[in-house]
Amino acid sequence: MQFMAYHGVLPEERETGNLFLVDFKCTYDISRAMASDDLADTLDYGNIHAIVAEEMAVPSKLLEHVAGRIAARISAEHPEIVWFAVTVSKQNPPVQGRAEWSRVTVEGGKADSAAK
Repeated sequence: MQFMAYHGVLPEERETGNLFLVDFKCTYDISRAMASDDLADTLDYGNIHAIVAEEMAVPSKLLEHVAGRIAARISAEHPEIVWFAVTVSKQNPPVQGRAEWSRVTVEGGKADSAAK
């Protein structure tokens, strides 16, 4: 998922914004959906995108905070997920030297009651 968002420690990052990518992957039981071919029997990726979009729209200083909020929402709204990982990547972070991306990954799910 790709977003223009306003996360960063520096004031100019929260004013001008930057490109962010969010990757989501998970493990959950798909056996009902395999048999039914019904969206009600599986994880609605559109809902995951909506959660991520809402949280990306809230400016934060740290990628850890953004990723943690996304993970908390997914855990709360989708308890059927056994395991998941959310990676938030920021293009061209303001560091001394060349860095194309900075990334933070948070894991969660019912196999792990708290995001790490």
